[in-house]
Amino acid sequence: MSDFEKALDFTTESLRKLSETGSNLRGSRESLRRLAAARTAKSTAAAPATPAATPRLIAEPTTPTAEVFQTTGSTKLERIEQLRAAVAPCAKCPQLARSRTQTVFGVGNIDARIMFVGEAPGADEDLQGEPFVGKAGQLLTKIIETMGVKRADVFIANVLKCRPDMPPGASGNRRPATAEMQTCLPYLRSQIEIIKPEVLVALGSVAMEGLLGSVEPMSRLRGRWHEFQGIPLMATYHPAYLLRNQSLGEKRKVWEDMLLVMERVRLPISEKQRGYFL
Repeated sequence: MSDFEKALDFTTESLRKLSETGSNLRGSRESLRRLAAARTAKSTAAAPATPAATPRLIAEPTTPTAEVFQTTGSTKLERIEQLRAAVAPCAKCPQLARSRTQTVFGVGNIDARIMFVGEAPGADEDLQGEPFVGKAGQLLTKIIETMGVKRADVFIANVLKCRPDMPPGASGNRRPATAEMQTCLPYLRSQIEIIKPEVLVALGSVAMEGLLGSVEPMSRLRGRWHEFQGIPLMATYHPAYLLRNQSLGEKRKVWEDMLLVMERVRLPISEKQRGYFL
């Protein structure tokens, strides 16, 4: 006999004995069964339904957080320097604060029309305190100059302001964790809000994940406009990708993205520039 059946027998017998003493309580096994079933149904109906898992719509990524680090300066320069001072001692990610040489805030013109955003500093950037100074950075500088502007005319920053920590003795660079990028994103949001560039350029799929939460491959992200904080955003391959893949076809894809950026900010484009890598 189940525990439920035993409980029914006990309750029925208790009610019978109470009725013999003059109590007006009554109850049969069947009525008790119906009462138990009704209470179960009511409880189930009242309980909040477990929400179904929402499918991740890769084509419609959402920005991880809208938080912006607030600055109080009255000028752009005051605000950017206040932000720089806040970033320098940041220890929100303790393991990164312990392993870094220094934070890498960003560099360039605070009145820039174009702002490039990478994923995180590498070893060279960690040592020098400036983004994109290694081989990938040298290639980025060449791309910028081929667009007809100087590196000093644009602003360059990363989603993550610290180099991701590496195991002792390990070489190379670790991919930033999603949580690390989300923790650091308010600093980048504030940089963008202060600088107010006309166009953002995300270098690589990791930068796009940090900005928009997108996990699409770069082959699907590049070549079309996105938006971040109301600013047009172009995604393109990271310069490090071009160092690994030297094909003219891949270089042309990046250059096509830059041509779209140049058109957006109304930079003059020569026929020679249009014909690169064809």
